[in-house]
Amino acid sequence: MNTKTLFLAWQDPKKRLWFPIGRLDVDESTTPYCFRYVRGAKRAREEAKFPLLAEFPHMEKKYRSGSLFALFGNRVIARGRPDRADHLCDLGLEENADPIEILSVNGGRRVTDAYQVFPKLMRDDNGRFGCRFFLHGWRYMQSAARDRIGTLEKDEVLRIGIELNNPATGRAVQVQTEDHYVIGWAPRWLIQDVMAAAHETGECSAHVVQVNPLPVPSQQRVLIEMRGRWSAHEPMVDGDFVPLVGD
Repeated sequence: MNTKTLFLAWQDPKKRLWFPIGRLDVDESTTPYCFRYVRGAKRAREEAKFPLLAEFPHMEKKYRSGSLFALFGNRVIARGRPDRADHLCDLGLEENADPIEILSVNGGRRVTDAYQVFPKLMRDDNGRFGCRFFLHGWRYMQSAARDRIGTLEKDEVLRIGIELNNPATGRAVQVQTEDHYVIGWAPRWLIQDVMAAAHETGECSAHVVQVNPLPVPSQQRVLIEMRGRWSAHEPMVDGDFVPLVGD
């Protein structure tokens, strides 16, 4: 298995701002699981009094484990649950999907806390990248756009637009249909890297993977795949994403 990386984000309950606060690296060639806090955790403590995680009580320490840490493992549907197959189908995954694949798509959201998981974007030797995510914000669109979502088809081509004055996030990545309906947004942690692709090469596209029928949870309604290319940009390696402890 190649090295895979997930980031953990925390939402300030007062201002509703999100901060990347931790990084989980998975590599079977060593002790498989390694967790480190990132610079975003320091910023979250300074700006929003982020409480350190009970499982990881020291900010400048590297944590290793031979099994998936409970904070992450508890966000993966258990084997043996009767609804597991349906849940994985909603995520566009096979029944043999591993926990990291599941967390990369479902985001690890729980109604009982303020944490979310997302995968690190990776570029190949040609600067290309790909990722999957569920459409954000579609519930807040006008009724015509919500109706249009109901007619989306598998593999339907979508447009990506850069929004510079979003009232919630400032910059945002819009998802549009080819017949000009704005149906929602990409996750906020993709904004910087998608904008870099738009600036460097102009190559960024998306399509529908699947539309899950209601009454599926709203955050798992429309699964989208995005692809693009950078010329020189390295994703998620600076700013808030930098680990506080080195390799």
